[in-house]
Amino acid sequence: MDEPVSTFIRLSLHLFGMEAHRIELPREIIIGNGILGNIGAVCEKLQLEGSCFLLSGPTTLGIAGERVARELDSRCKVESAVVDSIDMAEVDKVIGKAKAFDFIVGVGGGKVIDIAKYAGFKSGIPFISVPTAPSHDGIASPRATLNGSNGARASYDAQVPLAIIADIDIISKAPYRLIASGCADVISNMIAVEDWQLAHRKTQEYYSDYAASIAVLAANIVSDSAEMIKALDQRGIRNLMEAIVSSGAAMCIAGSSRPASGSEHLFSHALDLLMPEKKSLHGEQCGLGSILMAYLHKLPWQRIVENLKKLGCPTTAQEMGIPDDIIIKALVAAKDIKNDRYTILNEANLDEQKARELARITGVIK
Repeated sequence: MDEPVSTFIRLSLHLFGMEAHRIELPREIIIGNGILGNIGAVCEKLQLEGSCFLLSGPTTLGIAGERVARELDSRCKVESAVVDSIDMAEVDKVIGKAKAFDFIVGVGGGKVIDIAKYAGFKSGIPFISVPTAPSHDGIASPRATLNGSNGARASYDAQVPLAIIADIDIISKAPYRLIASGCADVISNMIAVEDWQLAHRKTQEYYSDYAASIAVLAANIVSDSAEMIKALDQRGIRNLMEAIVSSGAAMCIAGSSRPASGSEHLFSHALDLLMPEKKSLHGEQCGLGSILMAYLHKLPWQRIVENLKKLGCPTTAQEMGIPDDIIIKALVAAKDIKNDRYTILNEANLDEQKARELARITGVIK
């Protein structure tokens, strides 16, 4: 089998004196109803054979993992494992085992996909993404969110999926809260792109008009589809999945998470550090952050609130079970989460008083 790197679309850009960067994109993306059975044909088309390491979660193994394993069993040796921890010590064990296989398949929600894509990256083998819930845009992105050796959650370089197989029948049956969280994560692209444009103006950071346009389009599609998604209409769920995949593609084109991760994600990461045992979801936190950062950007933040409410997403700290003082501390700390990422937080330079006023004006706290 060819080396894994040859299975990706790799394009080197060196136009008009601009710095070159490489674009890695999935080769096969299938979104539709009842399509899990296509995974064998996809593997054959991509010349994936030999042995497969299949990762799934405690719940998603029965929902889809076992079915995928049966589909692959006729063409390769399959070994399944259940993963449920994103702590680096546990992930390292998965990586150690993955090195003995020819390719890896992740079947599950965001946690499983992140572990599988990171294991694929570290072990140098191709990765196939089979999502069972659209809880965030990691389904197609080249980044993984894991708990580092210090216990703090962080974003790491990961494997772009060689293929994505998203079965709408399965995804539409996911707990609605996970669906809504994925919507909020995509809607937050609007803020990420604003931050990226700001950084380009202030620091001359590389900016891709094309990647930014894709990310904003994805956010607009989800916002416009809010009522259909809330009603679990098949067209709405498909729009969401296509938007999530497009967000991942935008990050691949940009060569970074910039099109889908800005000040709203820094706020979310700050919440993770301040409340590691919290019950809120990543997408929910990014949605709440988008309201706050939209105000700082002088954007119509009320529209974001309206769209999140249509989707049934929380728009206040109380709804998310987060104390007001933690929101304030997260706003103040967020700027320093990633020192190499210039955002509106660098301009706002929030202290506790400014942060409290911001949260009250937007209704995030009372």
